[in-house]
Amino acid sequence: MPRNVVVTGSGSGIGAALTALLRTRGDRVIGVDLRGGEVDADLSTPDGRAAAAAAATEAAEGVVDAVVTCAGTSVPGTAMVTVNYFGTTEFVTALRPALAAAPRPRVVVIGSISGTQPTDPDVVAACLADDENKALAHAERAVADGRARQLYPSSKAALAQWARRTAVAEGWADAGIPVNVVAPGIVLTPMSAGLFDDPEMRKVMDTAVPMPLNGYLQPEDVARAVLFLACDDNSHITGQVLYVDGGAETTLRGPEDF
Repeated sequence: MPRNVVVTGSGSGIGAALTALLRTRGDRVIGVDLRGGEVDADLSTPDGRAAAAAAATEAAEGVVDAVVTCAGTSVPGTAMVTVNYFGTTEFVTALRPALAAAPRPRVVVIGSISGTQPTDPDVVAACLADDENKALAHAERAVADGRARQLYPSSKAALAQWARRTAVAEGWADAGIPVNVVAPGIVLTPMSAGLFDDPEMRKVMDTAVPMPLNGYLQPEDVARAVLFLACDDNSHITGQVLYVDGGAETTLRGPEDF
């Protein structure tokens, strides 16, 4: 039987690569994107997330076998909080009943190696408290202080913590729903393409994210790791952050941090 898999950010990058893999397997993908998906939605607002979850549930006829959240932005600004964090957590939570209706449901969220880098603790704390207004206020302060780029690692660090907390919370593991994070290193996607045109920025990236194993990632490299966690073969892995990063996390944090 084909599985109903909801993929946010399905129109490009990792989301598009994963969509292609899933459809090759015979799965039915319900793509959620700003435009051009099976569900067109704006995940930056509470109303947009609720509408997207309702439309995806309807398209799946009430049974969602897997959710993979690839939607996100790397443009410095408050959308890093509204899309990267709340656009994932609220959307996934809204789909929990449809996941619980599936025989072997799975959730995978896309994090980032940047989640290991310095964060704004106030933004992270507000995100984890599910207080979007406070998170936005702290994010706006970070932008005003010239720290907008810190919002990306903050959103991804908070997302990893949310996933680990949610994975073992009531209604998830006890309902047979694994929740995991795939945290890529530097991926060659349309979102990051402009960065590689600047030699100085490329040096900065290579210093910040050293990838000794095979260098930069293609979207398909990440999609294959996501596919395993999102399929029936994953029976007991939950609450984990899988770094698909060519060894960057181990290089940066050392072998003793695991």
